[in-house]
Amino acid sequence: MGASSGLIQRLLNRWDNLVEIGELIEKGIADDPPPGLKEGGLIKEGFNEELDDLRKISKEGKDWITRLEEIEQQRTGINSLKVRYNKIYGYYIEVTKKNLPLVPEGYLRKQSLVNTERFISPELKEYESKILGAEERIIELEYEIFNMIREEVAREGKRIQQVARIIGELDVLFSLAEAADRYNYVRPIIDEGDSIDIIEGRHPVLEQVDGGERFIPNDTHIDCHENQILIITGPNMAGKSTYLRQVALVVLMAQIGSFVPAKEASIGIVDRIFTRVGAHDNLLRGQSTFMVEMNETANILNNATSRSLIILDEIGRGTSTFDGVSIAWSVVEHIHDSDRLGARTLFATHYHELTELSMILKRVKNYNIAVREWNEEIIFLRKIVKGGADKSYGIQVARLAGLPAEVLKRAKEVLMNLEESELNEIGMPKLGSKKHIHEEMTTAQLSLFTTPPDPLKERIRGIDIDNITPMEALKKLHEIKEMAKG
Repeated sequence: MGASSGLIQRLLNRWDNLVEIGELIEKGIADDPPPGLKEGGLIKEGFNEELDDLRKISKEGKDWITRLEEIEQQRTGINSLKVRYNKIYGYYIEVTKKNLPLVPEGYLRKQSLVNTERFISPELKEYESKILGAEERIIELEYEIFNMIREEVAREGKRIQQVARIIGELDVLFSLAEAADRYNYVRPIIDEGDSIDIIEGRHPVLEQVDGGERFIPNDTHIDCHENQILIITGPNMAGKSTYLRQVALVVLMAQIGSFVPAKEASIGIVDRIFTRVGAHDNLLRGQSTFMVEMNETANILNNATSRSLIILDEIGRGTSTFDGVSIAWSVVEHIHDSDRLGARTLFATHYHELTELSMILKRVKNYNIAVREWNEEIIFLRKIVKGGADKSYGIQVARLAGLPAEVLKRAKEVLMNLEESELNEIGMPKLGSKKHIHEEMTTAQLSLFTTPPDPLKERIRGIDIDNITPMEALKKLHEIKEMAKG
C-alpha cells in the first residue's frame, strides 16, 4: 500500500496475513458451530477421513431405520407400528396392545406399557449398535480434532497478538482520520512551549449531540507567564464544565496525534492532565463527597508539575461557604506560586470572591460565561468572555427548574439582605428579616477578607454624651458591660 504516513507504513511493513492459520480454521471449524464443545457439529466435512466415515455410517444407519418402519408395517400388516428412540432404551419398535397378535416371532419384548408394547429385532439391534457407536465416536473425534486445531493456533500466539496490535492501531488511526474529515477538525501545532492557544475550540462529543441548540465554540489562551490560571465564573447550566472538559480533550487529542475540533490550535506539551470535576462520595471507604474532593485535590497539588494542565471544577463546594472559599483561595495561591507548582490551570467556581485574586496575583485572569437577562429570565450565550461574573443567577436557574413562586420570592428577599449586608442592633446580618420590615440599624459591608466592624465600638460611638441624663448613662453603661461579657 502506498501510505504516505510513516507510522502507517511501519505498521503495514510488519503486517502478517496469517494465511496458514486462517486456512486451518476455515477448513476445520464449522461455520455455525454449537455452543458446547461436546455436542457434535464442530468440524467441517472433508477435514478428517475417519470422521467422514463415521458420519456416513451414522447417516446410513438412520436412513435404514427410517425405511425399516415402512418395511415392518408392510411385513406385519400393523399400520400403526412405529420405530422410536430414547436415551434410556435406545431404538425400539412400538406396537399397540390390540395389534399384539400380529407381532412376528422374531420380535423380542423390551418394555410393556399400559397401551403399548415395545420390541427390538435382531436387525434393529445390530444397526443400533453401529449408529450409537458411530455417534459417540464422532463426538469424541471432533473434540480431539478441535483441540489439535486450538493447540496449533496457540503455538502462533505471538504472531496473532502482533497482528491484533497492528489492527488496533490502524483502527484508531483510521477512526481519528474519519472523525477529523467528517467533523472539520484541524491539525494542531505541537511545540515545547508552555502556551495553549485554541481558536474556536469545540467539545468533540457534545457538538454532535442534538440538544436543540447550536454548539458555541470558544477560544482559550493559557500559559505560564501571564495567563497561568483562568478563574471562570458564571451560573449553573451556562457551560463552565463543558468548557473545562473541551480544553482538556483538545489537549489530549493533540498529544495522541489526532486532529482537534477547533479552527486553530497550538499546544505546548503537557506531561499530565489533572482533573477535579464532579461530586461523588465513597461509601465503601466511609468518605464523604468533600473528603473525596479533598483527596483528589491533594493528589493534584502533590504530583502536578509546571508542565501539567490542571482542571478544577467547584473546589470547596462540599463544605461551608467560608471554609470552601478559604480552601479554594489557598489552592489557587499554591498553584500560582511557580516555586511550588506554577501549572497551567482552569478553575471554574461559584465563589465570586476568588475573582479578587486577579488583583494580587499577576498570572490570574478572570473569565465568565456570558448570559443575558430578559423579563427576569436568563439566556445562556455559552460564550467565554473576559472579566468575572457579577452574580450567580441561581434564583433564575431555580425558576427554570420549576421551584414554587413563593420559594423564589422569599429567596430573592434573603439574597437582597445578604447582598446589602443588613445588620441588626449588634452588628449581625439580618438574613431572616422580611424586606418590608424597616428597623433602625448600623450597616457595614461584610467582606471575607477584611475585619468586620466591632459592634461594641459601634455602640459606644453611637452614644450622644452631650445629651444624655445620668440615669440613661448608667443604663447604657450596663448594656455595654453586658455586651462585653457576651
